[in-house]
Amino acid sequence: MNRELFEKVEEILKNIRPYLMVDGGDVQLVEVTDDNIVKVKLLGACYACPLNVMTLRAGIERKIMKEVPEIIRLENVI
Repeated sequence: MNRELFEKVEEILKNIRPYLMVDGGDVQLVEVTDDNIVKVKLLGACYACPLNVMTLRAGIERKIMKEVPEIIRLENVI
């Protein structure tokens, strides 16, 4: 695991979390793989929300990939 990328992504998620928490949700960083895939776990209201794919792609993934261009994808783990 790339510790530097993990820390960069965790810092971005710290800034995103308050927006998710307003609706009773949260996100947990699980792993940044050696091939630069970010694995997260949606928690709380985000877990069961029918719009969670949009939250992942248009919100979280877009922000992470913009700020850390070496990241190639974000995956939700259950």
